[in-house]
Amino acid sequence: MSVLILGLALFLGVHVFTTLRTARAGAIRRLGEGPYKGLYSLIAGVGLVLIIWGFGRYRSAGYIQVWDPPVAIFHPISLVLLWFAIVALVSTYAPLSKIKATLRHPMLVAVKTWAVAHLLVNGDLGSMLLFGSLLVWAIYDRIAVKRRGDTGAAPIQGFGRNDAIVIAIGTVAYFVILWLHESIIGVAAV
Repeated sequence: MSVLILGLALFLGVHVFTTLRTARAGAIRRLGEGPYKGLYSLIAGVGLVLIIWGFGRYRSAGYIQVWDPPVAIFHPISLVLLWFAIVALVSTYAPLSKIKATLRHPMLVAVKTWAVAHLLVNGDLGSMLLFGSLLVWAIYDRIAVKRRGDTGAAPIQGFGRNDAIVIAIGTVAYFVILWLHESIIGVAAV
């Protein structure tokens, strides 16, 4: 569990640091933009590797069950939320669409939705720590973005071609992820 916690501290710590705009600007001034981005990426990458490794070690040592979620009720809800999270994630990287404009910061919406979906069906300590930490970070980051006046994607009227593309790609990605979840993650999603 300590490796997982260290990974979360590094990964989320560097992400929180970017919201501290004065400190971030000072670091960029001292290091230069390229080296700052390189160091940021290195710390985030190491954190991500430690999260994956730490969670794998935690799972192989045996889950520490905190509560037993009612899977029959929460699993279908979780699957719908996961589809929405993938569509939101796709809209992050797509050209402007009504979906992107409505969500404003679709990456943060995707992370929050993905975390909630996983918290609904995983009642063990490691999962609660992993998904709960990412949920708290995404909520914090959304508040930080709003405080600095970043309104996100520009408003757009009506759904259009880009929205159809986002939904189509998101839906295909969703089914691919469901299909590969067990072979990649080790746990069946359906």
